[in-house]
Amino acid sequence: MNNEPIIIERTYNAPATKVWKAISDKNEMKKWYFDLAEFKTEIGFEFQFYGGPPEKQYLHLCKVTEVIVGKKLTYSWRYDGYEGISFVTFELFNEGNQTRLILTHKGLESFPVSNPHLAKGNFVEGWTQIINTSLKDFLEK
Repeated sequence: MNNEPIIIERTYNAPATKVWKAISDKNEMKKWYFDLAEFKTEIGFEFQFYGGPPEKQYLHLCKVTEVIVGKKLTYSWRYDGYEGISFVTFELFNEGNQTRLILTHKGLESFPVSNPHLAKGNFVEGWTQIINTSLKDFLEK
């Protein structure tokens, strides 16, 4: 079993303040990520959203676990009715006029292996699309 986390690193032509707003403001997030009814960068804040393939939408249940304003945001990520819990972390590094983002998603091995939708490869594909295309296009437009 592969317990290694997914780690995706990308540098954007955008200041860290803009990237932070993109990953922490629900009105910005809906333009490139998921449309969240509510989201706050407060430890303990719980939020949820639906996502997944068209044939099966999953209710994602998340809770903010770590916040370093402008630098780091972590939240738990699990699914209603399924075992397992994982954690998604966004870390920002200011590099002059650019910002390096490192996304880490760990704990995927805790999800049921019997469910192909929750396979690690699907997360790799999804995060690669989100970080390398959706967020990049949003930040650099």
